[in-house]
Amino acid sequence: MGYRKAEEVLPMEVIELIQQYVDGENIYIPRKVDNRREWGAKTRIRQELLFRNQEIYRDYRTGIKISELADKYYLSEKSIQRIVRNMKENL
Repeated sequence: MGYRKAEEVLPMEVIELIQQYVDGENIYIPRKVDNRREWGAKTRIRQELLFRNQEIYRDYRTGIKISELADKYYLSEKSIQRIVRNMKENL
């Protein structure tokens, strides 16, 4: 998320109104509900994590221990357990 100067996008009257509440501070203006996107919608991270989790589950089913999977994928054992449990439930 980048920052834009208020003077470039808002009329001076609006800026002056905002300054009555927050003068010289950064504020976040949320998206409209209709314009919101799900997490990861702009990138491929969701697909990459699904692929990684499928690999973890495949390795688990071949007999690799949870502790070994944690080392291999640089995750905690609890994270591996959660991934395995979720993959079992979703298949």
